Amino acid sequence: MQRVASSLRSTRAKAVLIVVLVVTLAVFIWIIPPRAVVVHNILHHLNILPFMLAGMFFGWRGALKTILLAAVLQAPSIVRHWYKARVDAQDQIVELSTFGAAGTIAGVLADRERLQRRRVESTKAELEHVYVELQQNIEQLKKTERLTAAGQLSASLAHEIRNPLASISGAAGILARGQASAESRGECLEILTKESQRLNKLLSNFLEFARPRLPKMQRMAPGEIIHSVVSLAQHAATHQQNPLRLEIDTEPREILCDPEQIKQLLLNLVLNAMQASAAGSPVTLRSSVQNDRLCIEVCDEGKGIDPAAQARIFEPFFTTKENGTGLGLAIAAQIAVQHGGSLVCYSNGPRGTIFRMELP
Repeated sequence: MQRVASSLRSTRAKAVLIVVLVVTLAVFIWIIPPRAVVVHNILHHLNILPFMLAGMFFGWRGALKTILLAAVLQAPSIVRHWYKARVDAQDQIVELSTFGAAGTIAGVLADRERLQRRRVESTKAELEHVYVELQQNIEQLKKTERLTAAGQLSASLAHEIRNPLASISGAAGILARGQASAESRGECLEILTKESQRLNKLLSNFLEFARPRLPKMQRMAPGEIIHSVVSLAQHAATHQQNPLRLEIDTEPREILCDPEQIKQLLLNLVLNAMQASAAGSPVTLRSSVQNDRLCIEVCDEGKGIDPAAQARIFEPFFTTKENGTGLGLAIAAQIAVQHGGSLVCYSNGPRGTIFRMELP
């Protein structure tokens, strides 16, 4: 309401200004003697002011009304001067007509500009409305996507929990009946222990995936991280007979990262590569710097990954291992993304697989 009232006051003030100019010019033209030719010539030229202002403020209709008002008010002067200073009267008529036409043209152009502005404002309002709707739809899609992902995770987690629970339930049932032999009791206790550990690992990995901690960034040399991972891998997989080959870029360049998370990521990849490789097949760790990005590749010479499985390899709970949880690679990919990098998988030539991590 305040904007409307302000606009009305502004419009009224513009109209009053134009009327005052027209009336003032008419009064001066009437009271100044016809012999003051130079002064009359100036006054006639000043007619352009109210005409142009009327055209710009109120369009061609406002310009025509102003011309009509000026003609009515200056008509007595034209009639009086027609008999005393005909040239001045003719000049007055010509300039009223000329400047009136200029004001009308200015009004037409002003009307077009206002129409174009209204169209632009209308289009802007429509675009803003569409943008708001689009944002609302995106938010709704995000909520739906989160709910769908949560449902899929819950279903996958329930499926993964069901198998060890079935084994635990069966072993507990055998022990509860009290008729099992000593050998069977030992097998049942082993099943209980093994499946309990599997459940604990599954839930720990799930919590780590669902609530990842923020990386604690610090400067670290990639070579130190890789050597640490190699040492950990050799201790964690003592039964594996897979030599580890290192191809480390000699350029002494440090990166900003969480060393423990990057070690966790690389150790997961190395252990997976060792498990996928036949005994004696080497696993290669290769590092390089390309376009200001650190690239670390873990290469094995195993059977490789089926293309259909490769497209889903980083999905939570998707695994090709018999006893895998399907969360190791999902967590690894999440760590890479948290560091502003990426983790991809592709074929290693005729056989095997390469996992490539890139970090800024």
